[in-house]
Amino acid sequence: MGSRTDLPSGTVTFLFTDVEGSTKLLHALGAEAYADALAEQRHQLREAFTRHGGVEVDTQGDAFFVAFPTAPGALAAAREATATLAGGPIRVRIGLHTGSPHLTAEGYVGADVHRAARIAAAGHGGQILVSAATAALLDAADGLRDLGFHRLKDLAAAERLYQADPDEHPPLKTISNTNLPHALDAFVGRQRELEAVLDRLRAGARLLTLTGPGGTGKTRLAIEAATELVPEYRDGVFWVPLSALRDPTLVIGEIGRTIGAKTPLAEAIGYREMLLLLDNLEQIVDAGPDLAGLLEACPNLTILVTSRELLRVRGEGEFAVPPLAESEAVDLFSERAGITDPRTAEVCRRLDNLPLAVELAAARARLLSPAQILERLPQRLDLFRGVRDADARQQTLRATIEWSHDLLTPDEQRLLATVGVFRGGWTLEAVERVADADLDALASLTDKSLAVRAHDRFWMLETIRTFAEERLNASDEADTIHRRHLDHVVEIAEHWYAERQASESRWFAVLEAENDNIRAALDWAHDHAPDAELRLIGAVAALWMLHSQGSEAQDRLRAALEHAPTRDRLRARALTHLGELGDDIGVLTEALELWRELGELAGEALTLEALGWAYDHHGEHLAAREAHEQSLEVYGRAGSPELHTLSARAGLCHVLVARSETAAAATVAAELLEIARRHEAAYMEELALHFLADCPLVDGDFPVAEDRYRRALAFARSAGLVGRATDEVLGIAMALAGLSDAVRAVRIAAAAHAKQRELGKEPDAWWRSTQDRLLGAARAALTDADREAAEDDGQAAGFDRVVDELLAADAVR
Repeated sequence: MGSRTDLPSGTVTFLFTDVEGSTKLLHALGAEAYADALAEQRHQLREAFTRHGGVEVDTQGDAFFVAFPTAPGALAAAREATATLAGGPIRVRIGLHTGSPHLTAEGYVGADVHRAARIAAAGHGGQILVSAATAALLDAADGLRDLGFHRLKDLAAAERLYQADPDEHPPLKTISNTNLPHALDAFVGRQRELEAVLDRLRAGARLLTLTGPGGTGKTRLAIEAATELVPEYRDGVFWVPLSALRDPTLVIGEIGRTIGAKTPLAEAIGYREMLLLLDNLEQIVDAGPDLAGLLEACPNLTILVTSRELLRVRGEGEFAVPPLAESEAVDLFSERAGITDPRTAEVCRRLDNLPLAVELAAARARLLSPAQILERLPQRLDLFRGVRDADARQQTLRATIEWSHDLLTPDEQRLLATVGVFRGGWTLEAVERVADADLDALASLTDKSLAVRAHDRFWMLETIRTFAEERLNASDEADTIHRRHLDHVVEIAEHWYAERQASESRWFAVLEAENDNIRAALDWAHDHAPDAELRLIGAVAALWMLHSQGSEAQDRLRAALEHAPTRDRLRARALTHLGELGDDIGVLTEALELWRELGELAGEALTLEALGWAYDHHGEHLAAREAHEQSLEVYGRAGSPELHTLSARAGLCHVLVARSETAAAATVAAELLEIARRHEAAYMEELALHFLADCPLVDGDFPVAEDRYRRALAFARSAGLVGRATDEVLGIAMALAGLSDAVRAVRIAAAAHAKQRELGKEPDAWWRSTQDRLLGAARAALTDADREAAEDDGQAAGFDRVVDELLAADAVR
């Protein structure tokens, strides 16, 4: 086959088409009529494409691949093609994307071709989808509708898509942003309830609470509904499990942590189109007013709640989740147990067709036939009847759990009770130390579905865990087990605290998994062991600050300090981190005085370091410099490991750069870099590289600054430090601005700023003012049209692509 010489090169707009429902249409029309209709459709499309300068690259079946030298020509062809086919039997979906593909002898090669095909595949018949790259080359008068960011199959970065036709279409067939869990077993029944919940939400309900007793399957129904709605919320669908929380004031913070908010939650969500699934809210229904306020502040937010009771706030709708229909319950039992038996219907009926009860019964089918299960039900079902405020279904569920409990051996029963002390799951090491676990008994709990093993952790359904905790608290060893649990959690936290500078990434994952256990231990310690409470919160507060739990850490610190007023090192440490969290110079001064009173130099140095950052935050650079220098001097007198000096050195670097004392800053940054590399402290190594780039930027040596920021960017990406990478891209942009490369500076800065907004990252005062000076000059050097084009191009390209370009350019240098 000869080489193609007719294909446009350079910047090319690709157009892909595909027939919607071709198989169904073939059956409806018959082969001959379908072939005639398809031939006519091809003729009409080819005429439209040719009329607007399109060159046919390939045709496969009923799909076209066409290249256009201009984006307006491609859009005009797409619109003419759609209009020509309107009213006919064949409807096509069309996708447009612009890029600079590699042109070979046979045709085009590159990711742009794949991206254009994926965009077309996401649409529906009669719909024209346009990528951000193409939209940037069209006029505002072209009437594009912004459909937001969408993830396309096989493509890592989200793509901003626009619609170019005026019709209404179903949600795009894309992969949206979600953390919904994926069920490992089948969703049985509940189709009527699922459709009803979806109808309520699609009709405009913004706060819908699924109510019912424990075990009715509220969570599973809510997750199925949310999964169906993923394509309809362009900014994401997020699952927020809340069963471990006991304080309603923590709900907003937990939502923020789940969605990665770095600013106040209402500000982070703003006008984004988002669905939140708040799971197991019954024990913290007092959070209702906060959620109502969040909905008022965020007009495009929808909240779906599972709870045993209503929140009772304005705007709330209720959907009472009923038991399963008997046929559905039988199907569920049979599917889970892997058997079919005529007595199954009676078993399900006697269990009130509650999904959890049915599943627990099915788990016993390996040991007992349905007839044997029925023999054991009567005396067990009434065991918890009349328990205070429990309704009938809750009583029945309790009886089912009690029945399951009675099938265990004494050792298994004790273990079930003792593991109730854990919230959020446990490791094998933890259960051996805290509960003296027998491995056979633990295996039996998992075999009988009372506990679940996932990777290296075990956990229980919250209803079962609550039952287990009640059994523990009624036992003679309750205090012993709670104390062991507390001691275990304290040991983990203190271990992390001792190694936090060197092993933050490793310990962060550990404490993330143990977060709910930390809360449980703190709750128990508050009433039974004040000294241990102060020790534990003092050890984890610094991590919680990095974990978007700073507000909770401050509240816990204050409560522990009030409860344990002794003037000792635990109090001094707690005061230090309380002051650090709030940049509170007064509290830090109090902590400093106590450390000096106790004669503990390491604590004094740590507090001086925190004071330095606090003064820096308040713009008091001289005081900040003095505090950091004193911190380093005291660390030296204390004989502290050099690793402990990293944060103070970084703080001193920042102050020196902000004061334009670049020679001194470069010396300190070089020392910081050497120590960080020696101890593999990645975050501090990246900061050192950044400060070494700041120095020539401040001095006006822009070529050197650009080169150093590129090196820092390469390190940040390799270390997975996305937030730091955004600052390095901004550094490169400022260096380019200093080199009078205004278009590139504005373009890549726009991509970095968009990413920082996504992360909720805010610059400090010096970094902001430096950007205002250098990037402001670059923007001013451009015409309004050129500036807007550069900014639009940077945002359309996306942060990851800009980083790829910069690092690729660096490799060539």
